[in-house]
Formats: sequence, C-alpha cells, structure tokens
Amino acid sequence: MKTTKLINLKKNILPGIFAMIFIFSLFSCATSVNFLNSSVVPAARGSVKIKTDNNKNYVIQITLSDLAEASRLEPAKLTYIVWMITDRDLTKNIGQLNSSKGFMSKQLKGSFKTVSSDKPVKIFITAEDDAAVQYPGTQVVLSTDKFML
Repeated sequence: MKTTKLINLKKNILPGIFAMIFIFSLFSCATSVNFLNSSVVPAARGSVKIKTDNNKNYVIQITLSDLAEASRLEPAKLTYIVWMITDRDLTKNIGQLNSSKGFMSKQLKGSFKTVSSDKPVKIFITAEDDAAVQYPGTQVVLSTDKFML
C-alpha cells in the first residue's frame, strides 16, 4: 500500500518539477541578436546578448570578429563607440569598444560589456574621433535591427 502511494506521488510530482525547470529555463535565457552585414567593414561579424540581472537592470554583452582597426577606416577614426536606443526612443553612448588581435591570429576581435537600467531596443556601433561624444556620427559600422526583450 505504501509503495503504491509513493509511486503515485512520484507520478504527480515529477511532471511538475520538469514543468518548473522548463518554465525557469525560458525566462532565464538571454536574448541574442546578430549584427546586420556592414557596408563600412563588410567582413565584421558579431552578436549582442542581453539579459536582466537580479536588480532588473539589462546586462549588454557584445562580441565581434573581423573588425578593422578604426584608424584603417576611410576616413580614419580614433575609436569605436557603442550606442543604444532605449524603449523611450533615447540614443545613449554606452561605452567604447575594446578590441585586440587574437593570439597567433591576425583576426581583430572586439568585446564590450555594460549594465543599463534602460531597456535597449537597438544597438549600433559608430567610428568616432572622440570617445566622449554625446551624439552618434554618421559612420555607422554595425547595427542590429530593432528587437523585443
């Protein structure tokens, strides 16, 4: 009798546990968005991952490959700046892209990570002469489409 109750209990609890794990995994995943092809640096590839942290802030992480040095663009620039368009339609400078050449490789890689309290709906990167610019220049290197979180 006890074993029958135990088996019935397992049959009822196990599906519930699996359902909870499935639901949790859906909500804990990060949104990943690829950058569109670039006419400024055609070989550049990259993606943006966005997730929320425990404080309901947005963690934005960018990884890039095959990105030309900003000084080799035409016209030459000093640095790459990452911009975010918020859900309130504000454009914000969220930082300077870190770039480096891979070990034993000529492939230029870039990375960026920041946290924002504003909800992003689009991310783009411009080539700029100054890292402290308040408005994006016209040389957009990479951009995502608008996305929903």
